[in-house]
Amino acid sequence: MTNSYKIPSHTRIGHVHLKVSNLQRAMDFYCGLLGFELQQKFGEEAAFLSAGGYHHHIGLNVWFSKNASAAPRNAPGLFHTAILYPTRKDLAQIYQRIKETDYPFTGFADHGVSEALYLDDPDGNGVELYWDRPVEAWPKTSKGELDMYTRALDINSLLSAIES
Repeated sequence: MTNSYKIPSHTRIGHVHLKVSNLQRAMDFYCGLLGFELQQKFGEEAAFLSAGGYHHHIGLNVWFSKNASAAPRNAPGLFHTAILYPTRKDLAQIYQRIKETDYPFTGFADHGVSEALYLDDPDGNGVELYWDRPVEAWPKTSKGELDMYTRALDINSLLSAIES
């Protein structure tokens, strides 16, 4: 199928809605650890969370998943939810917060266009916390094409953003 239609360039993904096995445990992670704000809760079945008062960036529910086991890693489904932080300093601060609580990270990466921290929520859903470098700093090939990669993240350099 040839497709001449292109989605509008300012389109954004507005929210993610996750099936979780325990609503309170998920809220403890997303609100208690990551700092999202509860916007609305529907009993013990669903909650809507945001950054900065938006109606919701993350929806959580147990409608079909209460007390269920995590989905197998090798099955189709969500790979991770990516949460974009506005500045490198903000990413460094959430790194420091998570590190202080001993919550386990699953990885760290420098993608050239961004720096990222990876962890799993209590239900095994992947979570990427990242910030984007300015567009003019994105790596390019000799032909001028975007050249993303995955390299080790320099944690000490990231943490230096807190002092600046």
